[in-house]
Amino acid sequence: MVLDNLGSSLRAVMQKVAKSSWIDEAFIEEIVRDIQRALIMSDVDIKLVLSLTTSIKEKALEKPPAGTLSKREHIINVLYEELVTFLGTSPDINLRHRPMRIMLLGLFGSGKTTTCSKLALYFKKKGLASCIIGTDTWRPAAYEQLAQLGKKIDVPVFGDPKADDPVRILNEGLEHFDDKYDVIIVDTAGRDGLDSALISEVKALNIKFKPHEVLLVLSGDIGQGARAQAQAFHENVGVTGVVITKLDGTAKGGGALSACSVTDAPVKFIGTGEFPQDLELFDPAKFVSRLLGMGDISTLLEKAKEAVEETELDPEAFMKGDYTLVEFYDQLEAARSMGPLKQVFELLGMGGAQLPDELLSASEEKLEKYRFILDSMTVDELREPKRLNRSRMERVAQGSGTKVEEIKELVNHFNQSKKLIKMMKKRRFRGDMSKVMKQLGGGGFPGLG
Repeated sequence: MVLDNLGSSLRAVMQKVAKSSWIDEAFIEEIVRDIQRALIMSDVDIKLVLSLTTSIKEKALEKPPAGTLSKREHIINVLYEELVTFLGTSPDINLRHRPMRIMLLGLFGSGKTTTCSKLALYFKKKGLASCIIGTDTWRPAAYEQLAQLGKKIDVPVFGDPKADDPVRILNEGLEHFDDKYDVIIVDTAGRDGLDSALISEVKALNIKFKPHEVLLVLSGDIGQGARAQAQAFHENVGVTGVVITKLDGTAKGGGALSACSVTDAPVKFIGTGEFPQDLELFDPAKFVSRLLGMGDISTLLEKAKEAVEETELDPEAFMKGDYTLVEFYDQLEAARSMGPLKQVFELLGMGGAQLPDELLSASEEKLEKYRFILDSMTVDELREPKRLNRSRMERVAQGSGTKVEEIKELVNHFNQSKKLIKMMKKRRFRGDMSKVMKQLGGGGFPGLG
């Protein structure tokens, strides 16, 4: 989950409020101390913590509850609103320019090069032709890594591993792509620390490239050092936004998040995993909702829509024709495309604090095993599952490295899904993604039971 420790601590505060029998000034003082402790443990700057919690305390005590809100609901609402305000407004990515020019900055280990490919894929999914120019002459095999990442997402990459002049590589890259693309992303070199050589290099690239967006990539585990780094880059180059990576694990993340609140560089994207699609436009309200265990259904539906588009899954086809293991296979691929189950449950408001890791990992393993089983079946068996007699199941089990019992389990899940589809046909659902996904979440996706 994104910021596991901070999220679980804040949810504990909310539960304390919800279960309280009496709310007075002493109780509010107590929960404010709990919030302070949670934020400081997550590396949020102490001055910012005091400012935030002072505002929470004042509004909890002095601001009257809105409408019919109870005192408990009022305090939770204040906490939510103040955290959203603390993290800033929703970012504005300027896409009016063609080509849109984006330059990424950051130190070693921040995930900058990987973020280049994630950004390229993000814009590609929006129908914008993207390309990448690698100007890192400092790190060994930097171009090779970038080229491999570009190949995975089918985005062209330009670079020269033999060159030692980043500005020359940039010039050649711009000539090579010749404004044929909607988005040009430039990857720059990093260092172990912010030094004069790195500043001079990015300044020169900035002057030549004239980017519309200068994004500083910060690792979620950087701690309070993020503040100085953000300010230094901003003063020398003019950072327009920040990308925070590695927020998928137990990284504290508070340092990187809070650093941006004291600069002119708001958080614009967050990295939520290691795969190319694991990048989200940062939305403070959605982010806080997930931290507090309220879920983020809109993001979940966006992921579901993308998953459907990336596979051959056609909800309308389910309504018109027979449902076979072919469609079941596509449904499984769509589920896998939505990312790790832990992230999906988090978006539903069922974060890691409520679901054991063993359950989630077991479900992931089961999904993968189902895929192997389906890959081992013939086309006739996929189209006519009734043909799967004992001997056929034994053959499939041998080919997939599984057991006959596991194949029977898969067939059972398929039959459950088929019943669901029939029920959906009776109710005449037609292309409403939210309704379809709601029904699938109730048992349609295999391997979750």
